[in-house]
Amino acid sequence: MGILSNQFANVVEWEEYDDSLIFWKWANREIKKGSRLIIRPGQDAIFLNQGKVEGVFKDDGDYDIESQIIPFLSTLKGFKFGFNSGMRAEVLFVNTKEFTIKWGTKGPIMLQAQGLPGGLPIRANGTANVKVSDYATLIDKVAGIKQSYSIEDVKIRIITVLDQLLMKWISKEGKDMFNLQASAYDISKGIQEDLDMEISKDGISVTGFSINSFNYPEEIQQKINQVAANSMVGDLNSYTQISMVDAAASGNGGNSTMGNMAEMMMGATMAGQMMNQMNQNGTFQGQQAAPQQAAPQQAAPEQAATGNPPKFCPECGTPTNGAKFCPECGTKLI
Repeated sequence: MGILSNQFANVVEWEEYDDSLIFWKWANREIKKGSRLIIRPGQDAIFLNQGKVEGVFKDDGDYDIESQIIPFLSTLKGFKFGFNSGMRAEVLFVNTKEFTIKWGTKGPIMLQAQGLPGGLPIRANGTANVKVSDYATLIDKVAGIKQSYSIEDVKIRIITVLDQLLMKWISKEGKDMFNLQASAYDISKGIQEDLDMEISKDGISVTGFSINSFNYPEEIQQKINQVAANSMVGDLNSYTQISMVDAAASGNGGNSTMGNMAEMMMGATMAGQMMNQMNQNGTFQGQQAAPQQAAPQQAAPEQAATGNPPKFCPECGTPTNGAKFCPECGTKLI
């Protein structure tokens, strides 16, 4: 009989395991004497009988069903395997890990914004984290009618309600429609609470929700960037310095558009500085030049009045030492 019973022995396990599945059901097959239950790490096994939970087993391992599982089942713990007879049951294997869902709005969300009668169209993307939290609800709402349930099914549920939740919480927390990223944390927190209430109807909790970015139409994004750049730069000198740094960092130098712009702005700034300096220097030099030019002209009256030779030759500047003629160029001094 032992040999015969081993021929009917089977293994109850998650066959062809798929990590993207939230649960998988070992269908209503007959469990024979000598059958074993295999629970792998990250899995829970739930024995069902006519849709009702008989027992939940959470420790991974290899179990003998007759001696290690049946004694702990609610209504089947007295079941005895007879010759060539087995027990019909369903085993639901649940993936206990936390899933990460990448989401994005299906289309642009039209938000009310001043100056835009048709609304401000934006898109958003981010991530949501979910995991199974209520086995009874999961079985009642989903597993009772499905053989398996994937993370894509949950994603569809989330996307269905996400646009409305984004509009709701952006209106509440989005203080600046053109800088929604500054309010992303508060918006995400509100959405997570509402989304968890919705998804928990299937026995699944939303353990995290985040918004990576808000995306505006290209022409509006260009205006936002321009305003941000102007407020950051402040004045011409700062803009020149920033442009020079950007050009150097790009590795293109004067060959890049930013590099050319930086050179032009720097040239204009330097030219302005040079003009200011020349004006200042010109005024100073003009004030000092008059006495130097007047000196030779004043020598003649001094010579006429005193009859003495000048101390320096008016032609070449050589010291005269009282001579009547320049010892260097021969110019008559008196």
